[in-house]
Amino acid sequence: MWPDRDATHMESQLLSDELADNIVTTARTATGDSLRSVTYFTRSDFDQLYLRGDLERDADLNTFVGHEWRGYRETENAYQTSELGPYKFTVRAFENGYLMRVATERRGVLITTDGLSMQSYEEIAEALRRMLEEGVDED
Repeated sequence: MWPDRDATHMESQLLSDELADNIVTTARTATGDSLRSVTYFTRSDFDQLYLRGDLERDADLNTFVGHEWRGYRETENAYQTSELGPYKFTVRAFENGYLMRVATERRGVLITTDGLSMQSYEEIAEALRRMLEEGVDED
C-alpha cells in the first residue's frame, strides 16, 4: 500500500479504514521519505496510524497527544481576536525532527517529519484539515 515496506501501519479503532488510509496516504504523498509518524486524536483518545520502520515504538503518545490537545485549545483561545487571522496549524522544531499539529474542535492529526519547507507544511495542513472537517467516523 505504501512504498516503505518496513513502516508499521496500525489499524485504527477510531476511524474507518478508508479515512485512516486517506490520512496516512495524504501525509505520505506530501512528505515522501521524510514522514516519521502519523497519529490521529480526539479529545479523549488517539490512534497511531503510521510509524516509519527505522523508528522505535517507545514514544509516550498519551503525554504528547494530551499536550497538543491542550496546546490547540490554548492557542485557539489566546489568538481568537488576533489580527493574524484564524489558527491553521502548528509546527514544532526538535533536534531530530519536526512535529505538525492540525486540529479542529473535535479531532486532530499529529505528524512527525524530517525537515520540510513551510509551503509543504501548509499544503499538508490544508489537506488534513479538509479531511478532519469532512470526516464523520468517530466521537
